[in-house]
Amino acid sequence: MLKPVAFSILLFLLGQDSHAQVLRPPDTVTILSDSLSLKGLLWRPEGKGVFPAIIFCHGSYETSGLRYDAVKQTSVLGPLFAKNNYVFLALFRRGTALSKDQGENSADLMNKALKERGQEGRNRVQMQQLLTNDQHDIFAGLEFLRERNDVDIHRLAVIGHSFGGSLALLVTEHHPGIRAVVVFGAGGYSWNSSPQLRTALIESVKKIDVPVMLVYAQNDYSLNPAYSLDSTMNLTGKQHVLKIYPSYGGSSAEGHNIIFLDPDLWEEEVFKFLHQYLQR
Repeated sequence: MLKPVAFSILLFLLGQDSHAQVLRPPDTVTILSDSLSLKGLLWRPEGKGVFPAIIFCHGSYETSGLRYDAVKQTSVLGPLFAKNNYVFLALFRRGTALSKDQGENSADLMNKALKERGQEGRNRVQMQQLLTNDQHDIFAGLEFLRERNDVDIHRLAVIGHSFGGSLALLVTEHHPGIRAVVVFGAGGYSWNSSPQLRTALIESVKKIDVPVMLVYAQNDYSLNPAYSLDSTMNLTGKQHVLKIYPSYGGSSAEGHNIIFLDPDLWEEEVFKFLHQYLQR
């Protein structure tokens, strides 16, 4: 049996490793969006109180894809945000992960369009999903958070990755209750091949009136969205931060996925940004 002092030291050491600290497991929640019953994982900080909250916009996942596991990836983030005193909702949008039996997901629809109608067809479907179904799902998730007694509705933020990063910007443009947005690799995969996406995101950041943080690795698929969005916000006087980390891993895919692969890389700066605008 550990003596009190030894036990205290053990707790201290565990506390130094943000990913080793043991927190309560997430709740599985059901959120209605249109006629669908979507599932999500909800992490909350220890103790009682009213907390700022984050909704996470995950990327696009093929139903048959085995390379990425949306549940495992979001489970890297949930405990980290809870440890930093945020309620964290990872809502699985229609057709994805725990919501795979609820409608078709965007990745499958885009792949089908690419095979049948080429890149232009994929681009049209991508924008249609970003502006309709996927936005509806995130709006439903935000409303779910606003109805919780442990959430401060005046301290809501959106975090997005990849396709979900683009979605996070578009959602923030249209939702007045959001206080800040952080996006990882937004547009990195599709920017160069989709003029529709480029136009939509550039117009979006012109209209967003809350602080934005753009996060990329040097070896993401493309840094053109990073530089273009940063330039647009500079010209329009929008409050924002652009952070480009050194190349990570040995591929563009690894650089694109630093949000899950190496939270230690970005944790300090992202939480500094969020604390500035969401913590009292």
